[in-house]
Amino acid sequence: MSAVYSEDAIKTLDWKQHIRLRPGMYIGKLGDGSSRDDGIYILLKEVLDNSIDEYMMGNGKQIEITINDREVSVRDHGRGIPLGKLVDVTSKMNTGAKYDSNVFKKSVGLNGVGIKAVNALSTKFSIKSFREGQVKTVNYSCGLVLEDFAIENCEETNGVLTVFRPDEELFGNYHYRSEYVETLLRNYTFLNAGLVITLNGQRFISKNGLRDLLDEYMSGPGLYPVIHLKDEDIELAMTHGNQYGEEYYSFVNGQHTTQGGTHLTAFREAIVKTIREFYGKNFDAADIRSAICAAIAIKVEEPVFESQTKTKLGSKDIGPKGPSVTKFITDFLKKHLDNFLHKNSEIAEILLHRIQDSERERKAMSGIKKLAKDRAKKASLHNKKLRDCRAHYNTSHDRKLETSIFITEGDSASGSITKSRDVNTQAVFSLKGKPLNCYGLSKKIVYENEEFSLLQAALNIEDDMENLRYNNVIIATDADVDGMHIRLLLITFFLQFFPDLIKDNHLFILDTPLFRVRNKKKTFYCYSEEERIAAMKELGANSEITRFKGLGEISPNEFKYFIGKDIRLDPVNIKKGDSISDLLSFYMGKNTPDRQQFIIENLRIEEDLPE
Repeated sequence: MSAVYSEDAIKTLDWKQHIRLRPGMYIGKLGDGSSRDDGIYILLKEVLDNSIDEYMMGNGKQIEITINDREVSVRDHGRGIPLGKLVDVTSKMNTGAKYDSNVFKKSVGLNGVGIKAVNALSTKFSIKSFREGQVKTVNYSCGLVLEDFAIENCEETNGVLTVFRPDEELFGNYHYRSEYVETLLRNYTFLNAGLVITLNGQRFISKNGLRDLLDEYMSGPGLYPVIHLKDEDIELAMTHGNQYGEEYYSFVNGQHTTQGGTHLTAFREAIVKTIREFYGKNFDAADIRSAICAAIAIKVEEPVFESQTKTKLGSKDIGPKGPSVTKFITDFLKKHLDNFLHKNSEIAEILLHRIQDSERERKAMSGIKKLAKDRAKKASLHNKKLRDCRAHYNTSHDRKLETSIFITEGDSASGSITKSRDVNTQAVFSLKGKPLNCYGLSKKIVYENEEFSLLQAALNIEDDMENLRYNNVIIATDADVDGMHIRLLLITFFLQFFPDLIKDNHLFILDTPLFRVRNKKKTFYCYSEEERIAAMKELGANSEITRFKGLGEISPNEFKYFIGKDIRLDPVNIKKGDSISDLLSFYMGKNTPDRQQFIIENLRIEEDLPE
């Protein structure tokens, strides 16, 4: 029997109810903090964006942030919100000063939504505005006003103090990862040279803008000193390295556009045009951009983003009266980069050799790639290494589908996952034994390796990362010595040839339970010894304890609990200061004595765990 569609079915939600019912429209997704784009970081960013906009307009050079457990406070020293409008700004949708381009000319927050989303999605939300010797305070919970204090006199400097605690009912057992927060803050300082941000007393500041950013984040050393160019409303830093692929960091009005947009597309086209004209040669675009590492930041009046989370620029023009984004960036490169290369002939020579080396490698690889693709097509017809899902993640179309692929080893483990997975969004790729240790090998040899060739084809990353088929690439191996070794070999492969897969937060390790503790009424799956002890205390001495020795021992009926909505994933991250080449050399190179000593010094002997 179908539901009755009548006037009673039509509902009108107020602003806070709508945000809480459909949070994805406002912050992208919820999440528990394990991914850098989870909602708790978006809430922090929404508060910070307002403070950054103040700084960009010349107000306040310092921002203090404190994160204590789950409570976050942000204090800026801008102009402060007009006291009589504090309630409106924090609780009335589409209300704010960002619509007045004279007050906020090139800001990030334009929709009058961000701070309201933080308010509605927090069990505690307190905001104080200090302005010209007076202060106004309003306290909320889940968007509801708890206390609206009268304006009082104070001795504080101008600015805003915001304190919030994201709602545990929505975000679950969440926690803030320091590396994600620190990356966010570093990006703000790189884009706003001279701005000082402190996090729990730790100080972040940049003197050289995007040049500092590249020095911090590049996968390896550049072939030539970073080219750093600036003009009104645009800044560029670039070099070439020895890594595979292209490495970009793009920003608009201080916002990290992780999915690029019109400005990044314009830069990729403009760099090709400028280089071709400088050398007078019609180089292939792939050879010019191969191994490039670049950061570009532009400022746009009234920018249009493709979502509220502002990760992809949609604007075609710099401003209502300005040129197109493409023309603006092309003219900048044609003038400034061309001049730089004419004045720095030694760098121009290094760049030329890098392009020519890429051209030779591309031509040598063309035949091998064709054979690899033919092999992958033939293999897909005759074996079941890849059990695909129905939906695919597509970065080029900004489709944030939560699709996953599990990379497993062994028939029993892959069989269990295949039977218990969600066929719409979860795929399985089955390895045949241990993969090749590819450290120090060329991409040519890796393409000739059948296992890695088929894995690249399954992920659809043979040529570039633009068409990655799955949002989450999950290594699912046993938690024993062999399983750990397979993890390390796979991570080596991705680090060496596809580091962007890790940098863009696509690679994870599947966390599976070590124990099952149960009685006739209740079952606990325990991921640690501490959880096992707690489960035994709750269920009593007569509980049954099972130790899972491998993924193949977990039945499909049980596996569905570990790869469903409560899936536990450990992200594979490259931390600040990590050199990929140094990491691979130490852990996968021929320095056996050094590595052996490291293992001895860091070995932890644990008591035998019960069967």
